[in-house]
Amino acid sequence: MRLASSRSSNLNSYCYGTCALRIKGIAVSLLVLILGRPAQVVAQTPAVAGDICPGELGAKVDAIANRPEFSRSRWGILIQPLSSTATLYSRDATKYFIPASNVKLLTTAAALQKLGADFRIKTSVYSGANKSLYVAGRGDPTIGDAQLKDLAQQLKRRGVDRVNELIGDDSYFQGSAVNPNWEWEDAQAGYGAPVNSLIFNQNAIELVLSPQAIGQPLKVSFAEPKLANQWQILNNSVTVAPNESEFIEVGREFERSAIRVSGQLKVGAESESAYVAVVNPANNFLQHFQQVLAAEGIPVQQSLVASASRNFYQELAAVKSPPLAELVKETNRESNNLYAEVLLRLLGKVTGKMPVPQEDTGEIGLQELKTALTQLGVNPNSYILADGSGLSRHNLISPEALVQTLRLMANSPAASIYRASLPVAGESGTLKNRFNGTPNRVILQAKTGTLSGVSALSGYIEVANYEPLVFSIIVNQSDLSPAKLRSATDEIVLLLNRLRRC
Repeated sequence: MRLASSRSSNLNSYCYGTCALRIKGIAVSLLVLILGRPAQVVAQTPAVAGDICPGELGAKVDAIANRPEFSRSRWGILIQPLSSTATLYSRDATKYFIPASNVKLLTTAAALQKLGADFRIKTSVYSGANKSLYVAGRGDPTIGDAQLKDLAQQLKRRGVDRVNELIGDDSYFQGSAVNPNWEWEDAQAGYGAPVNSLIFNQNAIELVLSPQAIGQPLKVSFAEPKLANQWQILNNSVTVAPNESEFIEVGREFERSAIRVSGQLKVGAESESAYVAVVNPANNFLQHFQQVLAAEGIPVQQSLVASASRNFYQELAAVKSPPLAELVKETNRESNNLYAEVLLRLLGKVTGKMPVPQEDTGEIGLQELKTALTQLGVNPNSYILADGSGLSRHNLISPEALVQTLRLMANSPAASIYRASLPVAGESGTLKNRFNGTPNRVILQAKTGTLSGVSALSGYIEVANYEPLVFSIIVNQSDLSPAKLRSATDEIVLLLNRLRRC
């Protein structure tokens, strides 16, 4: 996706010191135990050109972080062996930084600990009086046309032939659907879609932007053509020559049904998708369900959203989300904000306590997240969260908290699921296009994070001539482009990939 700024215009956000002699001694003795050779023989193994000894790492990392271009930026870094809490490099590792989407590492860890990898979200349809139906949503972010069709077909098999009133129960998650700490432009975009109990197509509207002749505006069409009559398009985009840059910005007016489009694509380039958040997500869900029911021969006379829970009759139909392990993978690999916020609210629903009317489910979720991570062993004073996705600039996390979480999860029953959820360098998710052209393969699984002035990368790296490492690298308060911040971060990761025992 081509970006106009550090924020993604698609559904997702875009979210080292000297080794002590003691550490080197440990590394040497471990090899002696394995190989049965004297320590001095291992230590004198000839170095391969380009390899780095642990004692050299600090100066090389400092040379990157201390460049003049970063004189106004803050770096927070912690690098440790995965097998211990010994530190290879630390730079303001206990201080707070805005982490962007690295927050998702904490959210998904807590969800796996508290809910379990097999947890599924159920959406039910219940019978009511006088041929009414109640749709009880519980925040499933995966529902689209296929799931609605499944529900409609189940109802048809149960003998439902018409519906006088289709009622959507949107009360499972309490509180604001949009985090009040998010920035104005985030709340308009698809990656900042509202989070409620009845979600359809991730609560976003897909636009398809296509270049035309040079100088002409981009052609803007809806992936769902019938929406064209419901929205006004304010098109300030343009098609440019092949040698010019590309970017797209889309936004939604709050006081009227209008979508703003700006930016540029090269002539002859492929079409791009962009997303804006829906205005009334529960109504949007019911509108689409009503259409699907009609297509299955079940006409609906009227529909409405209920903001309070009802006493339901018999369950007539139900669909379940994929297991939590799959939701966590989508959350981390694709940095899906909606999924992360749903996981946070689900944490708020499994407290075992009687709910207090109008108490914000997201706020309860934050409390449960801290409880789960504290039980895991993460220092509760090493982070302060305001959301589950990382969009809020009120989130504060230390590199220490991220490294702790990663290490503890690597030793938990959910270790393989958690690690497999992370993007893989050069292969998948938000790391698919990073570390592709390196001389030596980088075996890296890590979570990215990007906001304007913020870049983060935290995860695991397998080092061929050393041992597995866990790390967190965060840059804050920078006026440099996301690309430059990522490039410097990647340089540090490549240093880690060159470590050897010496």
